[in-house]
Amino acid sequence: MHGGGKEKLVVEVVAAHNLMPKDGEGSSSPFVEVEFENQRQRTQVKYRDLNPVWNEKLVFHVNDVADLPYRTIEVNVFNEKRSNNSRNFLGKVRVSGSSIAREGEEVPQLYTLDKRSLFSHVRGEISLKLYLSTKEEVKQVINTAAAAAAAATVTGGGVISKKNKKMKPQGGNMVVPKQMGLGLGPENNNGNNKLGLGLQNPTHLKPNEPGPREIKPVVITAGPGPVLPGGGGGGGAPPAGALNDYSLREMRPDLGGLRKDKTSSTYDLVEQMQYLYVRVLKAREISVFGGNDVVAEVKLGNYKGITKRVASGAADWDQIFAFSKDSIQSSAVEIFVKESNKDDFIGRVWFDLNEVPKRVPPDSQLAPQWYRMEDKKGDRSKSGEVMVAIWFGTQADEAFAEAWHSKAANVHLDGLSSIKSKVYLSPKLWYLRVGVIEAQDVVLGDKGASMNMMRYPELFAKVQVGNQVLRTRIASPTASRSLSNPFWNDDLIFVVPEPLEDYLMITVEDRLAPNRDEVVARVILPITTIERRFDDRPIVSRWYSLDTHFSTQNDSKAIVRFASRIHLRTALEGGYHVLDEATMYSSDVRPTAKQLWKPHIGVLEVGILGASNLVPMKIKEGKGGTTDAYCVAKYGQKWVRTRTVVDSLSPKWNEQYTWEVFDPCTVISIGLFDNSRIDKSAVSGSPNRDTRIGKVRIRLSTLETDRVYTHAYPLLMLHPSGVKKMGELHLAVRLSCANIFNVLHMYAAPLLPKMHYVQPLSVSQLETLRFQAMSVVAMRLSRAEPPLGREVVEYMLDHDSHMWSMRKSKANFLRLTNVLSWFIATNRSVESLRTWNRPVYSALFSTSFVVLVLVPELIIPCGFLALAATGLWRYKSRSRHPPHMDTRLSYAESVHPDELDEEFDSFPSTRNAELIRMRYDRLRSVAGRIQTVVGDMATQGERFQALLSWRDPRATFLFVVACLLAAFGFYLVPIRWAAAAAGLYYLRPPKFRNKMPSSAVSFFKRLPTNADSML
Repeated sequence: MHGGGKEKLVVEVVAAHNLMPKDGEGSSSPFVEVEFENQRQRTQVKYRDLNPVWNEKLVFHVNDVADLPYRTIEVNVFNEKRSNNSRNFLGKVRVSGSSIAREGEEVPQLYTLDKRSLFSHVRGEISLKLYLSTKEEVKQVINTAAAAAAAATVTGGGVISKKNKKMKPQGGNMVVPKQMGLGLGPENNNGNNKLGLGLQNPTHLKPNEPGPREIKPVVITAGPGPVLPGGGGGGGAPPAGALNDYSLREMRPDLGGLRKDKTSSTYDLVEQMQYLYVRVLKAREISVFGGNDVVAEVKLGNYKGITKRVASGAADWDQIFAFSKDSIQSSAVEIFVKESNKDDFIGRVWFDLNEVPKRVPPDSQLAPQWYRMEDKKGDRSKSGEVMVAIWFGTQADEAFAEAWHSKAANVHLDGLSSIKSKVYLSPKLWYLRVGVIEAQDVVLGDKGASMNMMRYPELFAKVQVGNQVLRTRIASPTASRSLSNPFWNDDLIFVVPEPLEDYLMITVEDRLAPNRDEVVARVILPITTIERRFDDRPIVSRWYSLDTHFSTQNDSKAIVRFASRIHLRTALEGGYHVLDEATMYSSDVRPTAKQLWKPHIGVLEVGILGASNLVPMKIKEGKGGTTDAYCVAKYGQKWVRTRTVVDSLSPKWNEQYTWEVFDPCTVISIGLFDNSRIDKSAVSGSPNRDTRIGKVRIRLSTLETDRVYTHAYPLLMLHPSGVKKMGELHLAVRLSCANIFNVLHMYAAPLLPKMHYVQPLSVSQLETLRFQAMSVVAMRLSRAEPPLGREVVEYMLDHDSHMWSMRKSKANFLRLTNVLSWFIATNRSVESLRTWNRPVYSALFSTSFVVLVLVPELIIPCGFLALAATGLWRYKSRSRHPPHMDTRLSYAESVHPDELDEEFDSFPSTRNAELIRMRYDRLRSVAGRIQTVVGDMATQGERFQALLSWRDPRATFLFVVACLLAAFGFYLVPIRWAAAAAGLYYLRPPKFRNKMPSSAVSFFKRLPTNADSML
């Protein structure tokens, strides 16, 4: 045995609740089997108990405690069938090793039992404790490798079955004492013994029964109650101290609107922040020797702000400095005017903070005044004057966005522009449709003409707008057209932004060889001259003259003598909405043309309060780990960026923004980033990119009207090591609507503009155009000041949402199974009524069915009435919080590290060939299972087709005869009586049923399919 000082993994199986009956008599005999690192143990069997209590400890060796977070514990629940020594599956749970607690900190965790496959019948929960212990000792068990190799049969307390090579003990854990002679004592425990010495005294195998001093199990009641998150679904629960780490927290901030303070009515969704504003405009009558540049310095305690350098003859700065009131360390503010390269000041002026006025918007800005400065000796006669305005205000002040902030005192001058708050507007995007119909009198180039006797010219048109290039197909030869008159009739679509400054260049090219094309002719058109179309009216085509390679500026005769031309159909499509973000997260669905816009239906207000518990994103000298955080919010064409709070893991912004809402079924995205452009290395040209911290999406249709939502949203990010909480983002959100009927009317309107349905674009076209639109938006916003980096725009627009991910595939499959679970639950309910376990319910259902069949006029009204009653019943249990990122739904808690590494791999892959081969084989395995399911579905459909195909003449003959008899029968018997008889036959009690399949099912399964003809 290993020494007691080494840490062991203890899995304490406490109890289970509401298990699925699997013994055919309304009960089960469950036991739990736990597997960890090729070690497998099991509990006792609790006979005929759907709510068993075990309270058993299973102890496992841990090879390396450091690798424990990357391991998983498999927990399976089975029903023992005593008749044939087999077992039924009752559910499973996969627990991540990262959720294992230390001894003394363990608490019971409730896990929902998960299915093994799509068609598994599973229900119930299991309660477990998982922790590391140095006190517990491993009671020697037969590991899975040894069990697979064993061929001996053990009689008595436990059995090793030859049939399935697995341990099948009748009692509890397979405990092997030292005196059994397995050679596993301290003298022989070298890890190489694989059950090779035989069992000498099998009668000593005893179940591991709980002692009198065992900890009492958790009481699991059958009534409704809160379920601990993190169970089931193949995922493990989070650690005991972090059960609510990934959940949404409601806050109670001191918002201006909730205090009914008239002075804060402009910013009523944020906490009011007081600032001292100092505006330094200019100076005059200052004397500087040598004509050096001068600067103004504003000093408040330890904070110091310096203006830009200007010439002494024109000392005009017009800069604003903002000092947060909660960090004021002095009772006076001083303003110095000095030469830029000297420490001594020319003059100064100071103000007592107790005398500074307070400005409340919408009051006009405070008028600046001239103040006489004094020199070092206090003389005011020779120092000149400075124009200053000073006041107390809040973040609602107009000067707030452009002001220098005291919290950014350590930011160098070149990085100050990147920390200011800004509002950006995406450029208005148009779809440019270019229909290349045909060309006439195309003359081949020199190379093509020399090869003309040996080949047919392969002519195609290449269309370029900016950096977007598309090509038509190669014109196919036809008997009715000559070689110089190619015909394409291809429609190409581009994304162009306003202002329409680009040109449309169309070239006709001849493909001489693969990757070798020759330009034959071209034409360049300004996009401003192209017609704009707002509906589906036909586009008028036009002929354009082509510039051939023969024509030059000095050869006008060649142009007059001969001219090629091309037939085009061009239009700027204003009736479409240009998608620049993922369709499922769209924030705007209006068409491009403003003439087609409808009035807005409401206003969305978002207060970005702050963040807390952020993870340090960088290390600064003398400060350790820190973060320079800022927020970006995107809704419609409007992007907003908060100011950057420097060197803070709990930044406070308290900035409020407003958007007009045109459709309630849209999404606002808010992302948090670390600013890497305030470092000198970033400004000097190093390719630093702003690091993403997390993102929050809020669907407006999930918000109640005129209600203020104040929540702390968890910022969750996937890393190659797994999901990680990066902090919390504090938001206040309110959706206001003037007319609720306009909002309700939008639910009946089409989601996209009319042109998307009249002349729809293909899915591949939309995906390509979305990528082009995203590139245009990223390029435009990166040219703003301060720039919004391409990495920020791509993250906000979900540019990689189309990339393959095994994790996302599993998550979507689980979403699909959750949808199908409703139908499966309905089928279970009907089956439970068929079994007549509750005769009263079965009798009531049968009676109701007969009444509805005999009075069919009640079927549809009763159905809609049931749906309405269900909706009203669920109103009281509706969610009171907006949705947020769900790690369990995203399948992020227990995802395999290699799957995450594959998800973060670039495209094309940069991994080694062996790893790519392994992933390819895994993908083939998954695709093989999907292929099998698709084949089974096709098989069932082909059997339906085979009913009348006469491929099996006897089967089709029987079906035709049955149809003729059914036709006469249903003609003679009223349909309601036939339906009532069929329903009662289906709901008959079990004693009147045969366990064999019906004749109709047997007949259907015997029909032929096309699978016989497949290779």
